[in-house]
Amino acid sequence: MLIAGGAAYYLLFYKPAHKSLGEPAYVLPESVELVDTPAEVRIVVGTVRRGERLEVIQRTRNWAEIRTAQRVRGWIELKNLLDSATYQAGERLLDSLADLSPQAEGHTNGVVNLRLEPARDAAQLTQLPANDKLQVFARRLVERPTTNDEPAKIRDAWYLIRAESHAGWILGKFVALDVPEALARYAQGTNMVAWTVIKTVNDDGKQVPEYLVADRMGSQDVDFTHIRVFTWWPKHQEYVTAYVESSLNGYFPIRVTPQGGTPYFRLRLKDDDGQEFQKVYGLFDTLTRVVGTVPGWESDAMPPPPEPRHPASLRRRRR
Repeated sequence: MLIAGGAAYYLLFYKPAHKSLGEPAYVLPESVELVDTPAEVRIVVGTVRRGERLEVIQRTRNWAEIRTAQRVRGWIELKNLLDSATYQAGERLLDSLADLSPQAEGHTNGVVNLRLEPARDAAQLTQLPANDKLQVFARRLVERPTTNDEPAKIRDAWYLIRAESHAGWILGKFVALDVPEALARYAQGTNMVAWTVIKTVNDDGKQVPEYLVADRMGSQDVDFTHIRVFTWWPKHQEYVTAYVESSLNGYFPIRVTPQGGTPYFRLRLKDDDGQEFQKVYGLFDTLTRVVGTVPGWESDAMPPPPEPRHPASLRRRRR
């Protein structure tokens, strides 16, 4: 009888109360109140926070009845929920950045929606607060949908960013770049858009970074048009400009690939005909040299070595 009673309790009461009632969903805002009913007169029954996993029990046109991990049931507006498929897509996007180096760092200069794709109508992953720290990985120009009042085509600049445990696309106008203090004087009068450490050098027991910097001057169609390499001068305790190159049609990401103790960096470029290629450079002590080019943007191959030079024919000795 005792066993039968326990089984009946499990089947009739415990299991129905603890079974999964619906599909998962995730909270979008920083925090939002749960209410007991979607009617006009309602009582707050709890609060859920951004990223919290909920179970959707039922939906109406604008509302969803949910259950939290703490077994609290309530109602929440659908606009405050992120569906499971979009959430998983956002997690995959975050994972894809794990092994990539950021091109720059900065912060949000206002409250901004983080989206799955670089488009104003793309799925929203979350909302980032003002002054939220972020890392920039890519930039893309996207045509904005036009209206009768705006017949001309307008392109928005979007940035692929990571902010703590979130990754996605935000409008570039909401990104303020935070140039490293050591490079601040070199950013004056330029539009510094990326910086990465090529290597570090030892200066009296202190490791000092040496930088590759990218600037965008004039054209907005490309990610950068100009690069500079800054190496450290211990004697004067300052950076010196070791290399400069301009008139580039460059695109992120810039990659640093050390090999055999030598730091190399690769630029993704396009020629005048729109053909994609990589230009590979090496930093040999304080000297930057062009190693060569590689077709396409995805290859990790090094440029082929230069053709050996044949010795000139020996001249006949004059008698």
